[in-house]
Amino acid sequence: MSLSRHVDPEDIIHHLQDLRMPSQSGSSTGQTRHLTPFSTPTPASGTSPSTRSRGWRAGDTVYEMLRDELDLDGRPNLNLASFVDTYLEDNAQKLMVENMGKNLATTTSTRPCCPSATAVGSPTVGSSEAIHLGGLAMKRRWQEKRRAQGKDTLKRTSLWVPMRRWRCSSFARYFEVEARVLPVSEKSKFCLDPDLVRENIDENTIGVFVILGSTYTGHFEPVETISKLLDEYQEKTGVDIPIHVDAASGGFVAPFTYAGTGGWKWNFELPRVVSINASGHKYGLVTAGVGWIIWRDQAYLPKDLIFELHYLGGTEESFTLNFSRPGSQVIVQYYNLIHLGFSGYREVMENCLANARILSQSLEATGWYTCVSDIHRPAPQSNNNNNTNHAAQAAADMAQRVKGAVASATGNNNNNPSPKNDPPSKSETSAAYVAGLPVVSFRLTDAFRAEYPHDKQETISLLLRARQWIIPNYALPPGEDATEILRVVVRVSMSFDLLDRLVTDIVQVTETLMDKDEVDLSILQEQHRKGP
Repeated sequence: MSLSRHVDPEDIIHHLQDLRMPSQSGSSTGQTRHLTPFSTPTPASGTSPSTRSRGWRAGDTVYEMLRDELDLDGRPNLNLASFVDTYLEDNAQKLMVENMGKNLATTTSTRPCCPSATAVGSPTVGSSEAIHLGGLAMKRRWQEKRRAQGKDTLKRTSLWVPMRRWRCSSFARYFEVEARVLPVSEKSKFCLDPDLVRENIDENTIGVFVILGSTYTGHFEPVETISKLLDEYQEKTGVDIPIHVDAASGGFVAPFTYAGTGGWKWNFELPRVVSINASGHKYGLVTAGVGWIIWRDQAYLPKDLIFELHYLGGTEESFTLNFSRPGSQVIVQYYNLIHLGFSGYREVMENCLANARILSQSLEATGWYTCVSDIHRPAPQSNNNNNTNHAAQAAADMAQRVKGAVASATGNNNNNPSPKNDPPSKSETSAAYVAGLPVVSFRLTDAFRAEYPHDKQETISLLLRARQWIIPNYALPPGEDATEILRVVVRVSMSFDLLDRLVTDIVQVTETLMDKDEVDLSILQEQHRKGP
């Protein structure tokens, strides 16, 4: 029998379904049944997903079946690609369960708790909806101004960089706005370049989207610098161009950390910032999906975009793309704000940044990786040398401990004592370092790639996935897309022990690659590209 070069698993399953098992009474009933670990035998004819909904099934059976299938998904806490929170306190979970039946659309069942005389805002299902609402409000105000001036309203444009490409591009496509997506560069820290903004704005620009927290490298874009640039442009031309701050990731980080945004203004302190969005499920410590958008004044939200609802037991005003949606996430967000307060959120975010700094410096201490993110680097003109030295020493200790563990496992231990496995001191704060998100973006050093040209970063990501870590490898945005990075999002659920395990696994995987030849790795990489 010759070996087949291709095996179709569906054919094998179909063949196995033809097998017969005798019934418990010993007589054949003509109905095919397979033994299962569940409480109810499962008909073979129902094993196909396309036939599962044809008949009634016991709830326990379906529960067990789905639970087993979901076991194949990645573990949320080890999915370091995602910004979405995966942890809730026990009391927050109770509130979530107790209020899962509440519809946010029927707000007459909840009381307003944070009234404001000037600002106006709305909950959303996430930052994508919030960006659409903020962009739509800017577009409508631009149209009103142009009509009042007797000018054309068809050639409308907006500016952003590719880091929010899907959200902003969908806004541009859905609401018929020309998208001017600007490239990034290492000089601009892979963010929006003020020089390119200056070159691309005109009277048709409805607004500029500025990102507080790059999803690639964690850098904060220079909101204040772009605001001043637009002030100068208005003085010369009379064209008033507003700013929407997309703080989906940084909206619950920058306000609470000691580093802030590095001393630069980014919020409503700048008159040109007319709206800000933030994601409650990204560092707001709520599970998906809840987001927020706030306008600095009701004047920046055109009235013809607001709907009045009268048929749910009261009069409500609404400006959303969705109507019925769960209200439990909003309740949990309110719980967190009251429970943690400003000091609690500060402690959580400072801890996330501290762990991200340790990870960054540990990776660079191996000599194999260099970080593209900057949160572990001393802030410009920082005099806090004690904090910087302490963080560097903690990272060096972790790197020595990790290398010692790897050497012990491979039999190359030279009896070098490993440092005690203690978390770093909490005395240092983020104020001594470059401001940014708790995100670690890193790549192989040029020296490593020169010595091991067959070792690819995508293989590192694949081998880490085999250890249950989900760490993406992808190219930077257009302009720097020749560079690939690995990225780790350090969330509140990342403990120091888990961080220690992660660094150990990265080191072990890297040493495995260094020991393999080019043929072995090419086969692994080809299999990864083919996918399941």
